[in-house]
Amino acid sequence: MGQPKHSQLPAPSRPDQTLAVVIPSYRVTAHVLDVIARIGPEVAMIFVVDDACPDASGAFVETHCADPRVRVIRHEQNRGVGGAMITGYRAALEAGADIVVKIDGDGQMDPALIPRIARPVLARQADYAKGNRFHSLWNVRRMPRVRLYGNAGLSFMTKLSSGYWGIFDPTNGYTAIHAAALEHIEFANVSERYFFETDMLINLGNARAVVADVPMEAVYGDEVSNLHIRKELWPFLRTHLRETSKRIFYTYFLRDFSPASLQLLFGTLFLLFGTIYGSVEWVHSISSGQVASTGTVMVAVLPIILGVQFLLNFLSFDMANEPRVPIQPPLSLVDTPRADALPPEPR
Repeated sequence: MGQPKHSQLPAPSRPDQTLAVVIPSYRVTAHVLDVIARIGPEVAMIFVVDDACPDASGAFVETHCADPRVRVIRHEQNRGVGGAMITGYRAALEAGADIVVKIDGDGQMDPALIPRIARPVLARQADYAKGNRFHSLWNVRRMPRVRLYGNAGLSFMTKLSSGYWGIFDPTNGYTAIHAAALEHIEFANVSERYFFETDMLINLGNARAVVADVPMEAVYGDEVSNLHIRKELWPFLRTHLRETSKRIFYTYFLRDFSPASLQLLFGTLFLLFGTIYGSVEWVHSISSGQVASTGTVMVAVLPIILGVQFLLNFLSFDMANEPRVPIQPPLSLVDTPRADALPPEPR
């Protein structure tokens, strides 16, 4: 696989916190120029990553876009949205960006929302901010049902696998991340395909980064999705199960051992024992025609009750264990930016 090729453009000047935008580009030539044109002056750098696009979107942008902030990066082979973003993240870090925003080039994401998406990170309240299209009931009603049900299911699975119980809409690609958080991510462990956004959350959870949800609305137009739901469903489920097991083992048995670890261990054992013992006795009762004794029933039921209670206690502890302190440098260790330096939220 060849190395990405960067176009040669001068680097922009560096303000208190440099804001960069990465646009993964694949079959978006009908929208990408409009997206770039609507990116506000608060953004210092724009990286368009041509992911071996059959429409030659990189050359299209270079030919038709005169914005001096734009730099085009080309992949010789298609690596997926995750691979394009990883290339863009690395380029933004090398250029000195403090905060990097991901926005798609298909027109679904309003560039006017960039200040709102980046604001929790700019204010050092979070290391990573992402859009949430489920915050508004009106927006939920407008969402196609397939996306609505799919995102709801993926949101629950992502809560389990990442440990971020307070977030929703995990596949939302409108994100902003601080350079300090990017430096904690091992890109080799991040999926380069459609699992990218969720995998970022999982890796950020391992790094104990703070993640914030930002309410937003989605735009549904004539864009064409490259995601094949039936083809990707099983890999999504398998990956979530694997990552959930890894997170729980790493967090509660390898990195730390707490009362929650005991609750999980004994809760699982009690629940398994009660379920297996009760099932065996139930089958025996049916086959023999004899009613199980009260003692037999209690031996099966009590472990199940205790197991469920222990697991509920563990779940409560896990939800409260969500990261709260950002890993980016606090204001006391850096030059404090003026309050009016933060870009205003769109009205």
